[in-house]
Amino acid sequence: MEELITIRDMSKIYNPGENEVRALDHINLSIATHEFVAIIGQSGSGKSTLMNMLGCLDVPTEGEYILEGRDVSALSDDELSDIRNKKIGFIFQGFNLIPSLTALENVELPLMYRDVPGKERLRLSNEALDKVGLNKRKDHRPSQMSGGQQQRVAIARAIAQAPPIILADEPTGNLDSGSTAEIMNILKGLYYDGRTVILITHDNDIAANAGRIIRIKDGKIVEDRINEDFK
Repeated sequence: MEELITIRDMSKIYNPGENEVRALDHINLSIATHEFVAIIGQSGSGKSTLMNMLGCLDVPTEGEYILEGRDVSALSDDELSDIRNKKIGFIFQGFNLIPSLTALENVELPLMYRDVPGKERLRLSNEALDKVGLNKRKDHRPSQMSGGQQQRVAIARAIAQAPPIILADEPTGNLDSGSTAEIMNILKGLYYDGRTVILITHDNDIAANAGRIIRIKDGKIVEDRINEDFK
């Protein structure tokens, strides 16, 4: 498989000097195109900081982050924003839907910011809602939907323009077991469609859905293994 992400000797240091905190401590990591990877760690382990780096939401203090052959470690905010818009679909624990907008309008909104023409925007948004099984709820607002349905809208929003990378941060953290299973099945479906899925979690059972499990502790990778049970 072609290499998508390469991280070399990456550190993220807060409060440099005597009281410095190394949220990431000399991380080395490669992720290939079309992998389903879970990054697991407890609160304070560094997994959220690593997610911010992978998602181009922050830049490392030291080291390199190569994405599709391009070193993004030293890019400007505008350049990082452009990468986020084109390359990465974000799914967060909190859904981040706009209450006054319908499901369809929530999915359309990022496409408007990307200057996608109206007809194309509508087509992509409807197709994305179809993929998560919510086209019949497209005119409903978030308050009219369950937590699981709201998260499916958030996934539709993330995948509407077919970004190559799906970055899911604790996507089932606010959901019951039934909705959790639905969301994990959708993420697996995206992987089988050819996307690279990176899942951030503290939960071993959630991580077990991925094909590769990377465990982080005290800012260091302490385990990186293939999940032999992955189907």
